[in-house]
Order: sequence, then C-alpha cells, then structure tokens
Amino acid sequence: MWNSENVSPQRSRTALRELRRLAARPPPGIKLLLRDDDLSDITALIDGPAETPYFGGVFRVQIKLGKEFPTAPPRAYFLTRIFHPNVSREGEVCVNTLKRDWRPELGLEHALLALRCLMIAPNADSALNADAAELLRGRYEEYFARAKLLTEIHAKPAKGHETQNENTNLIGGLDEPTTAGSGEAGAEATATAEAEAEAGEGPRAKRERRPRDKPAPARDKRKVLKRL
Repeated sequence: MWNSENVSPQRSRTALRELRRLAARPPPGIKLLLRDDDLSDITALIDGPAETPYFGGVFRVQIKLGKEFPTAPPRAYFLTRIFHPNVSREGEVCVNTLKRDWRPELGLEHALLALRCLMIAPNADSALNADAAELLRGRYEEYFARAKLLTEIHAKPAKGHETQNENTNLIGGLDEPTTAGSGEAGAEATATAEAEAEAGEGPRAKRERRPRDKPAPARDKRKVLKRL
C-alpha cells in the first residue's frame, strides 16, 4: 500500500502503474524490492556496469517517492558503500536528472537508469566526494583501483543473486502483464538515459585500452587500502 502521508492518491496511481510495468519488464541490470507496508519506499539492486570499477558488484540504492512525485524527482541514497565522485560518504547522490533536469514525464524507470549510467560516466565537476573527483581528474588508474577495491569489499552479490542478463522479477504482487507500448517506452528510456550519460566525456574515453592479451598491472591492495 501507499503511505498517504508521502504520496497523494492521484500521484500514487501514476507511480503504481509504472511499478506494474517495471515488474513485468525490469530495466537491464536493475531489480526492485518493495515494502509491503509502503510502496513509496523502494530498494533498487543495481548491477555494476561492465568496463567500470563497479563491475561484479551489486549496489543497494534507496529510492524515496515524496508527496510531490512525479512533479518533484525521487530521492536516491546509496546504501552500499561506493567510491564515486557524485556519491557522498553518507550515500547522497548528485545527478542532474534527479535535480534541475527532472521532468514529471521522465518517470521512475528513467531515474533508475540515470543512477546506473552515473556509474559509467561520473562527473568530477559536481562532486560530493572530493577525493574521488581529484583522482578521477588526474590519476584515473588510481581512482579505478580504489573504486574497484571498495566494490570487492562492500558490494559482493548476495548468494543466489542473478546476473544482469537474467530477468527474474523481484516485485511480488504486481505481475500485471505489460502492454506492447510499455516495452517501447522502456527501450526509449534506456536510450535517453544512456545518451545523457554519454554526453559528457566519461572516464572510459580517457583511459587507454589495453590489448586483450595484456593483463592490467597487478596492484598491492594493502597499499590502496591504507588510503581508504
């Protein structure tokens, strides 16, 4: 049910329709866990994207729908510790999609995809973690190693967690079939979110790609851990 103090009835119906669609066709690399007593408090399990230091990890993110949603954006907090320039040590997230660039028609799926795309293209110019932003700007290899180490320590997948290529739905009680249009909407939201993330110069464009047969140099995790 919805917490009436958080979300108005009209807005709750809008959000519930989208949750039903997300239940039938969840975004790639994202699963949702809902509370039986309050559907405005959502937990997202986000798989770390490939070719990032977060790959192989699963990050728990709390999504809160305020009483003004969808006029106002949802609020997002990383519950899993992550080393990222746009995520504070307390888990607060800074991404334009959930702030000045938010529009009501974007919806919850777009917000979820924006969070995952933020892992692909972090932005050092709107940093909440100054240490991560500094390393991202000038010492990317060190940034990558430190972020990967924290991923290995704090974001280990739970036993039985399925990979991002599998499509098990974790939302109970919302198995209403999706319509043909909803699949198209999901694909459009994915493309839009990825385009926004790619608009800035992401770190992968800066990092030199190594030949496949040449492994990355080994690093002493103990030395990196001293700086955490």
